[in-house]
Amino acid sequence: MLTICSLPVRQRNAALRMLGLPALPRKLPSRNWLIFWTLSTTISAAIIYDRREKRRATAKWARAVSHLAAEPLPAGPSSMPRKITVYLEAPPGDGLRVAQDHFAEYIKPVLAGSGIDWDFVVGRRQGDVRAAVAERVRRTRRDVEKDLLGRDVGDEAQLPTEQDAIEAIRKRNGIAEYDGVRGDVVVGRHTWKEYVRGLHEGWLGPLAPPPEPEPLPAPETPEGEKPEEAEAKPKTPPQPRPHNKPEQYPSEPLPMFIPAELGPATPVRFPHILGFLNTPTRMRRFFGRRYLADEIGREVAAVCFCTYREFRETPGDSHEYEQEGALAREEKDWLKSVWKEEKPEPAKEGEVQKVEEPKERIWASPMVLDPRIAGRMRRFEITPEDEERARRVVVPEEEIEGWTKGSIRSLWRWGARKWKGDAWQPNVGNLDDE
Repeated sequence: MLTICSLPVRQRNAALRMLGLPALPRKLPSRNWLIFWTLSTTISAAIIYDRREKRRATAKWARAVSHLAAEPLPAGPSSMPRKITVYLEAPPGDGLRVAQDHFAEYIKPVLAGSGIDWDFVVGRRQGDVRAAVAERVRRTRRDVEKDLLGRDVGDEAQLPTEQDAIEAIRKRNGIAEYDGVRGDVVVGRHTWKEYVRGLHEGWLGPLAPPPEPEPLPAPETPEGEKPEEAEAKPKTPPQPRPHNKPEQYPSEPLPMFIPAELGPATPVRFPHILGFLNTPTRMRRFFGRRYLADEIGREVAAVCFCTYREFRETPGDSHEYEQEGALAREEKDWLKSVWKEEKPEPAKEGEVQKVEEPKERIWASPMVLDPRIAGRMRRFEITPEDEERARRVVVPEEEIEGWTKGSIRSLWRWGARKWKGDAWQPNVGNLDDE
């Protein structure tokens, strides 16, 4: 064979044909083409493998919790199923759509496989989730104290919401609410900071809102400019102001009817980084999405199984709680503008400088925890038995394969059936049926 390879091209091909072997090309591809095809094949194979394994990890956890969907409702078929709350917020420097896609890709398949219902609380700007969590806690406090004391608590009248109307209809029709632990899923470090801040504000703050600052006298404007000012007003309602500040936690009294354990929650990873210089980091994460899918699937499965524990406290004199370090590494990916302090805009010539209270910067501020609230918080965590059961789950290849492989598999099976002698039949129904 070595002698044949050392011959000229024509003699070499003639000798190979005499041996019944195919002739070799006149020349091999150049070095640049070899490098190009090697890199292209390697990158394509890595993307296809990671995408398939990501689907496999998500399908594994969805199958691990699928038996929960077949369990009957504890209060009868006419009762409401368990419903959890998912907190989503636009990441720093980006829009809400990114967080929604993250939920649909990693979290939703596992929740849908378990048959658990969920409700969304979304935020488009910093502070929206904080305000929503705090208001939910305050409404819970009002309802509990109203049932136990028989009177309305709070200075302002509470208008009925859409959820109140739905609950009234269910109560009138005899539909029982779910009586059990529900839980919260908090996506991302920025949302987790606002969630913890909202819990403290709702349980330690007053029920009545803080007094509004006295408005400064506006400068006189010509009558022709008033319609323009009315059109320039924002259409979205203003964000509710915080009812207290973290510095006031130690001096705030604890509500009389606060439960011994708050509803469990779990912070879910949301890696998100922007910027051209961070392209290597984004590429590394793009090729390792299977690990993220497995980690998120484990956290969401713990929510479905409803197994939880208390948040741990660091031993020693530091008194650091586990809530402070949850998803803390995500802060390194935030934009620099998050950490910059906002400076008030200078007043234009002839205008009066408005003195406004600075907005609370929850993302850039350290997390402040009160021991009375932190000790009552609970975190979802999967048990070793459930994790071992999920590890034994076998996902069929047909469930995770792509379109190309699935088409080839279908074509192969079709050819195998024809080879066995199956007669060709048109794809129509039985014409003899009446």
